[in-house]
Amino acid sequence: MKLIVQIPCLNEADTLPDTIKAIPRKIAGIDAVEILVIDDGSSDRTSQVARECGADHVIRFKMNQGLARGFMAGLQTSVGLGADIIVNTDADNQYNGGDIPKLIQPILDGRADIVIGDREVETIEHFSSSKKFFQKLGSWVVRVASGTHIPDATSGFRAYSRDAALHTNIVSGYTYTLESIIQAGQNRLAITHIPVRTNHVLRQSRLISSVRNYIVRSASTIVRTYAMYSPLKFFFSIGMIVFLAGLILAARYLFYFFIGEGAGHIQSLILAAILMMLGFQTVVIGLISDLIAANRRLSEEAVYRLRKMDKEV
Repeated sequence: MKLIVQIPCLNEADTLPDTIKAIPRKIAGIDAVEILVIDDGSSDRTSQVARECGADHVIRFKMNQGLARGFMAGLQTSVGLGADIIVNTDADNQYNGGDIPKLIQPILDGRADIVIGDREVETIEHFSSSKKFFQKLGSWVVRVASGTHIPDATSGFRAYSRDAALHTNIVSGYTYTLESIIQAGQNRLAITHIPVRTNHVLRQSRLISSVRNYIVRSASTIVRTYAMYSPLKFFFSIGMIVFLAGLILAARYLFYFFIGEGAGHIQSLILAAILMMLGFQTVVIGLISDLIAANRRLSEEAVYRLRKMDKEV
């Protein structure tokens, strides 16, 4: 049984040594623990420091590709290296490496395909009240969209079984955390969570340049991913809201028409017709998108089988 701990990095020469040092090399139930560093086009000595600190494998992008692509490159490389379990952690030493054994235990027990480390955000002292609120709100939205019960959706400390890694396809170029949970929930993968410890903050997050920007980009990721996997529900809900708004306006016009005041409310009738047509068209778009989504699911299954066959050869 091989475990590979992957660490996506961008200019992490200062914090990477502590992160690698904290990773246990001997874990009960695991025959080999290896470390994979994904250098996402760093301008400092990240790759050299990784090798000096004992990383078994180092991938280096010539140009910055973004966190999501670094994450996917790590999964694919880890599977190619024969990993049975893959743990993803951040290079800023935010997560306590000593919790890796309990993070992978549900996978070893056969109870889960994916395990998310729950930082118990409300207990993190250096998180502001607003950050805690938006973290909880975002996690709640992801739970609704994915049909899962993950309390800390933005946590990057997570474990994947080999099969779950083969099933994972990240489209977003921004972050993998939200999309991967929604995807796992929609694909009916067994996903769970466990509480994990966090370390003292060594630097501010580079992913969150501003709260507003993070909220906008995260919200767009959630909406796009949900629409991708459940387009009929998404577009049907919107279409029916618009259609019913038009229907209410039409009923209002009819009321005035029957009391002899219809001439003064022609605008309502026109707006009602427009809204009802838009609503109907949106529902039709949902039906077409659902057919496309069915083809997407078939394509993902084909990609999964090809990956599996390729790694087994």
